[in-house]
Parts: sequence; structure tokens; C-alpha cells
Amino acid sequence: MSTGTVPSSPPPKPVSEVWRPDLVRLPRLTWRLRLFRSFVRGLCRLLVFVCTRAAALGLENYPRSGPALVVINHLGDPDAAVTLAFLPDFPEVIGKIELRSIPVLGPVMDMLGTIWVHRGQADRRAVSAALEAFRQGRRLIIAPEGRESLTGVLEPGTDGAAYLALKTGVPVVPVTLTGTSNRDVYGSLRRLRRAPISLTVGKPFSLPGAGLREGLAPAERHAALQEGTRIIMETLARQLPPEYRGVYAYVGDDPSIPSQS
Repeated sequence: MSTGTVPSSPPPKPVSEVWRPDLVRLPRLTWRLRLFRSFVRGLCRLLVFVCTRAAALGLENYPRSGPALVVINHLGDPDAAVTLAFLPDFPEVIGKIELRSIPVLGPVMDMLGTIWVHRGQADRRAVSAALEAFRQGRRLIIAPEGRESLTGVLEPGTDGAAYLALKTGVPVVPVTLTGTSNRDVYGSLRRLRRAPISLTVGKPFSLPGAGLREGLAPAERHAALQEGTRIIMETLARQLPPEYRGVYAYVGDDPSIPSQS
């Protein structure tokens, strides 16, 4: 199972060049949407079973009801299929707006009710859609790194996930993936092999502190977001094998977490 190398200076995070706030919305859970999501989940399960040798750990930790913020490390294209194949429900998905223009993939993601986000910009409509999802008791999944890893290991986190968790107080559910990089999965398929991959669901946790209350000074707000992001990313790192921890390689192992090696 291949991994990347730890960068001495991580590349800058991307900023969306597309600006289409009119496309950002929280989907209504109609029977048609539920049916289409069930079909896509079944297709993902078939693809994961046929194309990989997958192991799922800690599924009992996933909340069966109530709002939650699911955070994942993002290694490659297969991450979406693997998470949808194994998670007990279909969480609301946040996706970069650029994906909408890709033939076939974009329309399918739109039909699935993806909450489009403009990366690196003040995207109030995306935030409002996420907050409304929590108010309705839905679960939402986000990659706090802000993009697919360029190195195959954890990159620095952005503060979007911490903002949502602190703003709402919803539990954070750490989900980690190994072996799902494009190089691992597509490379194995080209050699007519099934790539070994894993998904681990950790125990939900809440970020400490008073949250992002009204009137908080900018410096205090920034410090709260920084601390929340650190906690989220270090939790993901502890749940991963050491070779996947990247810029969070300094964290130690958590003996309560099953090995993904």
C-alpha cells in the first residue's frame, strides 16, 4: 500500500475561480431523492466489493440519529464510493463547485443533492445550507483538509469543519480511509488486482469551549477555530497508521483505535 511523503511546505489551498452562489442549496428529502440515493449507495457497494478488498472498522460508532458532522481524510476519487458503501446512511455531502461542470459526474452529484461550496471564499449560502441540515437533524460529511491530498498523507486542516462544529455544537464523527488514493486503486485495477483499502469510524466527540458566540472578539474567534481545527486533525491522525499522518506525524497512537495497517 503506497503513501506519499511529508511536504516541507504544503502547497497553498485552492481558491475557487467559479462563483455560482445561486446553485448552492440544501436538498429537500423527497421520495425521489431518497430512492436515487439508495440506488447510488447500492452501486457504490457493488463497485467497492468488485474492485477492492475492503475492511470497515468501528461502524458501531456511527450515530444512527440526530445531527452530526462527519470528517474524513481525503486521499482520492474512491473516497466517495467507499464512504457511501459503508456508512449506515447517506450524509449530506459538501463538494467543490468545480465538480459540477464535469460531464456525467457533475449532473449525478447535483441530482444527489450535493451542497456546492466555493473554496477559499466567504460562502455564506453553503454555510447556511449546512447549518439548516443540522437543524433538521441530518448528518453532513466534509473533508477538513479542503481538497484531495496532493501528497497521499494528511495536509494541514482548514477551519470550515471547526466552524460548523463550534457554531452548532453537533458531535464530530472521525472517519479515516487508507489505500484509497487514485494511484493505489486505479494502479491495482490496471494490474487486474483488487486494492486493499480500509475505512474506520472513530467515536464521536465534541469540541471544547464556548463555541462561536455572538460578540466574540476576532482574536478569540480565530484562536477557537485554530484550536478546533487542531483537535479535529489530530483526532484523524491518531486514527490513521503513522505513514498517513503527514504534517500531524507528531501525534501518538491511540490504543483504543483498531489498527488500519
